[in-house]
Amino acid sequence: MDLRLAVYQLASSNGLDAQKTGQLQELAGFQREPSRLSYWLPRGVAVLGAALLGLGLIFWVAANWEELGRMGRFALLQAVFLAASLGAFFAPKARIPLLLVALLAIGGLFAYFGQTYQTGADPWQLFAVWAVLALPLCLVARSDVLWTPWMLVLATAAALWMQAQAGHRWRIDSADLGIFVTGWLVVLLACAAMSPLLVRWTGAGPWALRLGLVLATILITGTAISALFSNDLGSPYWAGLGLLAVACALLTTQQLFDVFGLSAVALGLNTLLVGGLARALLSGSGGIGNLAMLGLLAAILLAITVQAILWRTRREAA
Repeated sequence: MDLRLAVYQLASSNGLDAQKTGQLQELAGFQREPSRLSYWLPRGVAVLGAALLGLGLIFWVAANWEELGRMGRFALLQAVFLAASLGAFFAPKARIPLLLVALLAIGGLFAYFGQTYQTGADPWQLFAVWAVLALPLCLVARSDVLWTPWMLVLATAAALWMQAQAGHRWRIDSADLGIFVTGWLVVLLACAAMSPLLVRWTGAGPWALRLGLVLATILITGTAISALFSNDLGSPYWAGLGLLAVACALLTTQQLFDVFGLSAVALGLNTLLVGGLARALLSGSGGIGNLAMLGLLAAILLAITVQAILWRTRREAA
C-alpha cells in the first residue's frame, strides 16, 4: 500500500484537522530527506555521467568518422583511456566512474580497430579480449558498476563464440553439444566468480551475479528449446535442463541464496519443462484435450515453483 495514501485515509477516517494531519505526515517522514540520499545521489550521478561520457565518446567518433583521420581517432580513444586510468589512480574518490569510462573506452578502441583493419577475426574475439583487458579494472574497482557491464561483455563473447563454432548458424545440432555446454559453462563460471563465496577477492555485489544468471538462463533456455523442437530430440535439451536444475539447487543454499537469481533460473527451468511437456503431448495427434492438459500442468508447475520460492524466502528471512 502507498504510505502517503494510507496517511490520508487515516486522517480522513479519524477526522483530523490540518494541524494534526501535518503532525501525522511529519511522523510518517514525508518532510525528511530519504535515508542515505546524500550518499547515493552523488555516486549515482557520477556513474551515470561516466556511462554517458564513455558512450558519447564512441558515438562522437562514429559521427565524425570523415573529419578525424585514422591516427586522430586512435589517439583520441587511447588518450581517453589513459586519462581515465591515471585519474582513477590519482583521485581515489572518483575511481569507480573513471574506471567505467576506461572500460567503455576499451570497447570503443576495439570496435574502431575492427572497423579500420579487416583482420578477419570473428566478433567474439574482440569481445573476449575486451573482457580480458577490462578484468584488472574490475578487480581494482571492486564494484558492480564495472562487474555488471563486464558480465554483459563476457556473455556476448560466449554467445558469439558458440555461433562461430557452430558454423555461423543458430540451428541446433546434437553434434555441437560440447560447443554449447562450453559456452554455457563460461557464463555460469563467471556467475560463480560473482557469488558471495568469492566476494572477498572480487568485491562484486548482487547485480553482476543477477545479470549473469539472467543472461546464462537466456542462453541455455534458448538453445535447449531450439534443440527440443528440432527434428530429433537432441541432448542439448537434457544438458540445459540439468544445468538449470543444478543452478536452482545451488541458489537455494544458504550461502548462495538470491531470490532474484533463483526466480530467473526457475523461470528458465519451467520453460524447458513446459516445452518438454508440449512436445510429449502435442507431437502426435493431440487435440484440444491435450492442449488443455498442457495448460493445466503448466499452471500447476508454476504454482509449485512460486510456492517453493516463497517458502525459501520466508525461511531465509526468519
